Amino acid sequence: MNRPSSQLRFVTPLLIAASLVLGAATALAKDKEEAAMKTEIPVCDKKIGTMAVNEPENQWWTALGLESPAALIKVYAQQSKCWTLVDRGKGLAAAEKERALAGNGEMRGGSNVGKGQMKAADYTLVPDIANKNSNAGGKKIGGMIGGLVGGGVGALMGGVSLKSKTADVVLTLTDVRSTEIIATVQGHAKKTNIGWGAGGGGYFGAFAAAGASSYSNTEIGQVVAMAYLDAYIKLMEEVQKTAPDAKADNVAQSISVSKATKLYSGPKNSSSVVRDLDPGMVLYPTGEKQGVFWKVNDELGNEGWVISTMCALAK
Repeated sequence: MNRPSSQLRFVTPLLIAASLVLGAATALAKDKEEAAMKTEIPVCDKKIGTMAVNEPENQWWTALGLESPAALIKVYAQQSKCWTLVDRGKGLAAAEKERALAGNGEMRGGSNVGKGQMKAADYTLVPDIANKNSNAGGKKIGGMIGGLVGGGVGALMGGVSLKSKTADVVLTLTDVRSTEIIATVQGHAKKTNIGWGAGGGGYFGAFAAAGASSYSNTEIGQVVAMAYLDAYIKLMEEVQKTAPDAKADNVAQSISVSKATKLYSGPKNSSSVVRDLDPGMVLYPTGEKQGVFWKVNDELGNEGWVISTMCALAK
């Protein structure tokens, strides 16, 4: 009866030792996995939509001596060939000056610069760290907030640590028409991940051309760039899963009655009248059209057809 007990006492330390070895091996494998993060920018066969990359409200990057992360994300977006980019920053400001000159009659005839030419953005993408805390001037910039990560509930670690050379960043993609957040993802990187730079010189070369050279010239800049690349890869994975279509997923822009008319039950003047429509009333097109008639709903839920020439886009 004593022998099994003796064997048990002998085996138990072996199991503990084996468990420790297994745990160490798992931790080592995890470190290797993190060091071998994905560095390939995903490439699309066709455009998902038009996107504007906007700067976050707090300019946290200035404390690190970096340029705006918007320039960095534009590099990833252009190389992925997934988006048509529109400029809502310095490029837009310059374009507005040109349009002002045209509006004042300063342009040559045939310059073809004027209203109704700007391409609308389907989505906006904001690159950020989670928030900015009181330690921003010290060794760490950022903090911690709660939020949605890849459609699930999680914690967004926000911050850039100069001491440990780590970065935790966030990308938020929003539908311009509905203001619905399509995806919010977190990206993480640390100093040991910078090995990608040796074989990824193409990335750093593009940074300089895009006005984001500080992300290649400094170690912390490279870490932040890697964190954003990690986030962008995750973002594209989420977008490919949900396959959003900004124009199809949103209702048509509302219209308002410009001249007194009627709401008909069918797309003909001979159709029965649902109700009278007064100037200023707001209508919501369903997208269905027949000739000059549009099918609409009014604010009371009535559905019918209206003559499109009697309406204008709501302002």
